[in-house]
Amino acid sequence: MKIIGQKWKLPILWYIADAENQTVRYKELERRVVGITATMLTKCLRELEADKLIHRTQYNTIPPTVEYSLMERGKSLIPALESVYEWAEKQMAGE
Repeated sequence: MKIIGQKWKLPILWYIADAENQTVRYKELERRVVGITATMLTKCLRELEADKLIHRTQYNTIPPTVEYSLMERGKSLIPALESVYEWAEKQMAGE
């Protein structure tokens, strides 16, 4: 929980995992994670990268392009997140 317990880290991981080719650009994350500031997004992405959950790829284009994808450690977390999501849906449905 120390690694993923922050408010924004799970949504970031979820959006990267849910991406069509499991690669997401910074600006797309900024649009999809509603309510997060650019500073907080950058901080969370750096921490997730340091914890080896995501991989950052920077392309030397103008303007610079940065993409994020899940590393194996991050991919191994997704089934647990899916289980929690399914549980939450059942709780909200009153099951």
